This record gives sequence, C-alpha cells and structure tokens, in this order.
Amino acid sequence: MSSSFDKFQKRKLISSYFSVVLSIALVLFLLGLLGLLVINANKVANHFREQVTVTIYLKDTAKDIEIKQLEKSLAIADYVKSTNYVSKEQAAEILKAENGEDFMQFLGFNPLQNSIDINLKADFVTSEKLEEISKDALSKNFVAEVSYDNDLVNLMNDNVRKISFWVLLLSGIFTLIAVLLINSSIRLSVYSKRFTIKTMQMVGATKRFIRWPFILNSIKLGIIGAIIALIGMGFVLYYIDKTFPELTLLTNQVYLIALFAGVFLLGILITWFSTFLATQRFLNLKTDQLY
Repeated sequence: MSSSFDKFQKRKLISSYFSVVLSIALVLFLLGLLGLLVINANKVANHFREQVTVTIYLKDTAKDIEIKQLEKSLAIADYVKSTNYVSKEQAAEILKAENGEDFMQFLGFNPLQNSIDINLKADFVTSEKLEEISKDALSKNFVAEVSYDNDLVNLMNDNVRKISFWVLLLSGIFTLIAVLLINSSIRLSVYSKRFTIKTMQMVGATKRFIRWPFILNSIKLGIIGAIIALIGMGFVLYYIDKTFPELTLLTNQVYLIALFAGVFLLGILITWFSTFLATQRFLNLKTDQLY
C-alpha cells in the first residue's frame, strides 16, 4: 500500500515538474520570438524601404558620356544603395515577358526610354529626399522624367511608426504576462508541498533552510525550460534566415547573443523570485490557514 502511494506521489511530482517546465519553456519561447521581432523590426522595415525604386527616364538625345557621368555620380552618392541602367531594348524585353506579347509588332517601333533605376538607403526613403533627388535629376537637360511612388513611401513610413509603437507596447504587456504565468506555475508547485514546509518549520528549521531547496529546484526547472525555449528560438531563426536570406537576421550576432542570454537569465530570475515569494507566503501562514 505504501509502495503504491509512493509511486503515485512520484508520478504526481513528475507531472507537476513537467507542467512547470512546459509553462516556462512556452512562455520564454514566445517572449524570445517577440524579442527577435523587436531586434529585427527596424531591419525588416529598412529592407522594405530599400525596395522602393526611383526611375530616371532619359531622353533619346542623351549622350553616352552624359549617362555614364550620371550613373557614376549616383553610384558614389551617400544616399544611394544601388543603381541599374536599363536600356530601352531591355525594358521592351521585360515588358514583353510580363505581358506575354510583343507590343513592338503592333507599333512597329520601341516607344520606351532608356532609364536608370535607383534604390536608396533606408534612412533616405522619405518624401523630402525623393523630391530633392527628383529636382536634382530634372535639372539636367537630358533627363525626361523621374518616377517614384510617393504615396507608397508615405504609407510605408506611417505604418513603420505605428508598428514600432505597437511592438514595443506588446513587448511590455507580454513580458508582464510571462512573469505572471511562470509565477502562477511555480506557486502551484510550491502549494502542493505547503504541509511539508510547515512540518519542517514546526521542527525548528529556519526559513532560509526551508526555502533554499525549493529555490534551487525551481532554478533547475527554469534552466531546463529556458534551454528548451532557446532551442526552439534557434530553429525558428534558422528557418526564417533560410527562407528570407535577404533579411540577414544572423548578422546581428551581438544582439542575438544578448537576447539568448537574456531569455536564459530571465528563466532563472523569474523562477527564483516566484519561488521566494511562494515559499515566503506559506512560511508566514498559520497551520489552520493551510487548509
């Protein structure tokens, strides 16, 4: 009978530990993913900003030396990320591939213009800077037109500001929820041993002596949960980097190491603090209050 009861208690204890570890791992995993989002939010936003293309259309009378000088001046400009010269023949081939038909057969000539596509660095993708670039290019007599989507730029910048605000707000809220959830799991684990705590106290054990094994055990569970969460974060980070290599998520190694270390330490600190509070509460209860 005693053996069966011991086995039951052992299974119950293992189940309790498993639920605590799982809770810690899931919460820290989600918190870590949110941390990854916060760290890379600016990089993702910059990636999309740098996809905005400014197209400078050139007149047919433009000389090769003028075009090359314009390309060279744009290439060395501090606000330009990349430039690409597109001849009218290349533009015709691109349009033909997109539409699936050769429009030149109907027109009998190529109405398109030679052009230079510019991609700006993220910090310079603003309406003011685009307007400045446009005016500078149009001041040259061989430039026919400058084209870019100003509405898209304004919409993108507005959305980036809004998303940044909500990401920071959600980070704070989710961190609080994470602490509360882990604290709840730890308290339930300690609650199941409240009679053991009171018995030890009644035979003369000090609060520090009683509290330490619980804290040490919870820290071990926190470490296990944090390691599981970090493994999950590593898999997600690897998958995203392979799927979207242009985001170069793995280049911010200092931030990533800091985030992983932060998640690991958070798992230890939350479990330590929660266990301290939970054991302190039961240590201060009277015997009749345990029921």
